[in-house]
Amino acid sequence: MNIRCAALLGLALLSAGCASTSKVMLGQARAPVDPATVQIYSTPPAGSQEIAQLESASAVGFGTQGQTDAAVMRLKREAAALGANGVILMGVGSSGSPVGMSVGAGSYGSHVGGGVGIGIPTTQKRAAGVAIWVPNPPPAPRLPTQTITPQR
Repeated sequence: MNIRCAALLGLALLSAGCASTSKVMLGQARAPVDPATVQIYSTPPAGSQEIAQLESASAVGFGTQGQTDAAVMRLKREAAALGANGVILMGVGSSGSPVGMSVGAGSYGSHVGGGVGIGIPTTQKRAAGVAIWVPNPPPAPRLPTQTITPQR
């Protein structure tokens, strides 16, 4: 029972402790904005001003889309804290986790348990971008609407 608790505790610490964000300031920070208003760009919009270079990493996991979304959301939150209303997304990728998870057996008192150890590869998703301030951000794109005329 102790091994199971230790494994769960180790997994919780591992997944919670590995997410990170770093920044290098390139310009002047502004008043913070709501992260929901931060837009993602593939190229710099006209008149934009660079605020900071950002890098983020998701928590350790198995390489899911949720990890990618979490890494990009960390970029948006950090950009918003610096007053940026946009992020130029430079790239998203995966890297092997510095710590792998393994499942095995142990010993308790005078009883020694044996078994097969299984290594489980884990990954982190990483995202890099540049936090920018856009003077007049374009409105979010809207999907075209169609008018349907009933036929008689």
